[in-house]
Order: sequence, then C-alpha cells, then structure tokens
Amino acid sequence: MQACALTDIGLRRQVNQDYIFESVDPVGAFPNLFILADGMGGHKAGDFASKYLVETMVGYVSRTRDTQVVTALNNALKLSNTMIYHKSQEVRELSGMGSTLVAAVIEGDILTVANVGDSRLYLIRDGITQVTRDHSYVEELVDRGELERGSEDYLKKKNIITRAVGSEENVEADYFEVDLLQGDYILLCSDGLTNMVDDDTIFSIISGNGSLNYKARTLVMTANENGGNDNIAVILIKYTEGGAEHA
Repeated sequence: MQACALTDIGLRRQVNQDYIFESVDPVGAFPNLFILADGMGGHKAGDFASKYLVETMVGYVSRTRDTQVVTALNNALKLSNTMIYHKSQEVRELSGMGSTLVAAVIEGDILTVANVGDSRLYLIRDGITQVTRDHSYVEELVDRGELERGSEDYLKKKNIITRAVGSEENVEADYFEVDLLQGDYILLCSDGLTNMVDDDTIFSIISGNGSLNYKARTLVMTANENGGNDNIAVILIKYTEGGAEHA
C-alpha cells in the first residue's frame, strides 16, 4: 500500500484551513490511519479547529487499546468534538468554529470510513464512486425529492453543510465499509478539490499514467488552474496486498 498527502492554500484564501494526517505504518492498534479535515470559522478559528481535530484524534488512536476501528474512531471523534466545542465557548476568537472530517483505516482488504460534513472519500476502480455522503443542505433536499443534484440551485447552495465537528455539543458520524481489490485507489479530499474538478476529471487523472505523487499533485494543480477558490487537500492511497510503502 502506498499513500501521498498534499494540501495547498489555493489562489483566493489567506489562511489554509485544511489539515491532513496520513500514515501507512501502524498508529496505536491501527495498521494505518488517514484523516482529512476542513475547518470553518472566521479569523483563525477554522485552521485551529481542523488542526485540533486531527491531532486530538491521532493522539487518542495512538493511546487507545480498543482494536475495534469504528468504536475507536467514534470515541476519538466524540472527544475531539467536545474539546473543540468547549474551546469555541471559552475563547471569543474561536466562537462558531467547526470542521469537516473524513477518516479511513484499511485492515486486510476492508476499508473503514468515517465522515462528518462534505469532505469526501472516493473509490477509484473501473470508475469513480463516492463512498461518503455529504452532510449538506442540498443533499437533504435531494433526499426529499425537492432538488435535482447538479442543478443550478444545487451548485449555488452546495457549500451549506448541516453537520460539523465542534459546532454543537454532540455530533454523529456516518460509517462505511468497503471491500477492496488489488490496485484500487482511495481518495480523501476537501471540497476545495471537488468544487473545482469534476468526478470524470478526477477519475481520468488517477487512472492515468504517473506515480502516486504525480497524480496527487496533478489533482491540486488542476483545482488551482480551474480557479483555486478554496484550500485544497488530498490524500491518495493505492491499495496493494502486503506491507506498507511510502510514495
């Protein structure tokens, strides 16, 4: 297994509020760990939230003896949410902060995913499949049959998220399990990528020629070429059976 993680401030923002962690080597009882967070909030609140979330989760996973991935990730998330929420109540400059989360662990040929908000995880095989489901205003309307995905109204309001880590006292993540096949690619990304690069282009870049590092850099470069309106974060993983490799 190989992995490459990159984040870029983009062309329009003054601060990078995306934060990432990737390890193909064991972290605590986990054989590997990948986390991506996209912070929100004024001043420096967003970058504080995403960094604090990732570092708190990594710290918890490093210490816990719980080998059940979903249980450990959920406990790490709950702890992080409580700490971020309390910080936002105590420090005026951090008021209203929060963060998206997408996290993944690969055990054998099973991929376990957690997500809160609209950062995404994709599986790239014969095509591209979005595994996670956005917690957003427009997706709720789509579910109720009141809005068409991809419509003009959808695109205008797709950045309004309905769930974030630290914005309320309690948070619930969605969890997914995926059976992996040799040669699968897994992409974790913030909306700074998906708002600038469509799924077909993402698939074309990842399924094309070049190293993992080249493909990850091309994703970031393409987002910037298309406007770079937001911070961009990507973690690109190539699943192969056997030991970890560093891209």
